[in-house]
Amino acid sequence: MSQSDSFIEEVSDEVRRDKLFATFRRYGWIAAILVVLIVGGAAWYEYRRAQDTATAEAYGDALLTALEQGEPAERATALDAIAVDSADAGALRDLMRAGELAEADDTDAAADVLNGVANEAGVPVIYRSIAKFRALALQAGTMPPEERRAGYEELSSVGNPLRLMAMEQIAMTYVEEGNSEEALSRLKAIQDEAGVTPDLLRRVSQLIVALGGDPDPAAETDAATSEG
Repeated sequence: MSQSDSFIEEVSDEVRRDKLFATFRRYGWIAAILVVLIVGGAAWYEYRRAQDTATAEAYGDALLTALEQGEPAERATALDAIAVDSADAGALRDLMRAGELAEADDTDAAADVLNGVANEAGVPVIYRSIAKFRALALQAGTMPPEERRAGYEELSSVGNPLRLMAMEQIAMTYVEEGNSEEALSRLKAIQDEAGVTPDLLRRVSQLIVALGGDPDPAAETDAATSEG
């Protein structure tokens, strides 16, 4: 390499370094802000996580304290006094409160609480389904079979977590009305469903026999195999 080429290369390197330093001076503040944001974001995430953990622990402690009260009515009152910061937490509290009210023989109040959860759009489907199912069960002595059946029909839709249990209760409403033929039809439909538990299959088979029908042998075999 000639002296002129070496000189040109050195000059080029200096120019590149000058441009690089100029770029850093001009835009370096962006990198600094990004670093601050990343560090600040990580700190905020840890803070929020600690806050959420503390809130969840306080909520759990409050539930346990409420459930330590002596009488069901007292436990229901204590649960009602617990503040919640989310629809999920409120639904769980109210499901527990309804259980205590029912134990205190305040069926109407329990059903009202459960229906409130069932009709709350912001609550997860599983909570709403449990609330509706329990409310219908509590009102078995006061609500006509056809009205309860309409509620169970909603719960028996495909994809609902309580579909099979709701189908069983639909059959029972027909039994109440003395409509054995339709009850048998509904019970046999349960035997054809996927995901039927051995306990449910056994109950269904017993009901079919009690109503004078013939249970599906394959279903009984499946139940026996699952138990074994």
